[in-house]
Amino acid sequence: MSAEKIIEQLGQGMIISIEIFTVTLVLSLILGLVLCLGRMSRFKVLSLVIKFYISVMRGTPLLLQLLVVYYGPYFIFGIKITSSYRMWAVLIGFALNYAAYFAEIYRSGISAIPKGQYEALEVLGYSKTQGFFGIIMPQVIKIILPPVCNETITLVKDTSLAFGLAVAEMFTMAKQIAAAQTSMTPFLIAAGFYYVFNLVVAIIFSKLEKKLAFY
Repeated sequence: MSAEKIIEQLGQGMIISIEIFTVTLVLSLILGLVLCLGRMSRFKVLSLVIKFYISVMRGTPLLLQLLVVYYGPYFIFGIKITSSYRMWAVLIGFALNYAAYFAEIYRSGISAIPKGQYEALEVLGYSKTQGFFGIIMPQVIKIILPPVCNETITLVKDTSLAFGLAVAEMFTMAKQIAAAQTSMTPFLIAAGFYYVFNLVVAIIFSKLEKKLAFY
């Protein structure tokens, strides 16, 4: 099989990888903030539950979590599993896992803001919501951008773990083609795809950091 044909087939898997990446990034960034706020809540029970959740998500393999999300409905509730659920399980598993990491990144950024700023906002008459999202969060985003970039780059590579649920993303496609052709070429081309993907992510975050450096 020619390199052009291999690239064409891997391109189909790349679309799936990009879909997993995009959906996971959006959902986990939003859910991560929610978890962070719950983790920092004054309600001890809520804080402890979320702290335990984050600990479990960070302390167990992502592949294992994907398997639990996929097979859990059947083994726990007896719900019949269909092949169409594979992709949903991947997206849910990835989002739940990465939300835990982003929650801790958010928490570190929020904790870095001096408490005096919160007092100043109260004196100036800002509500907690206005002060947090209007004044505090822009500063937090600037602080957490580097670690978020690192996690995002890791996410690009972790999309290959979808093979555990037989989702035909790029790595799975590369393995199938390599096995059929007994050639390393598909792996080399896949490596190039991942490298370019991560390079684009790194450039985007670098531009964001430079833009925020002026604020």
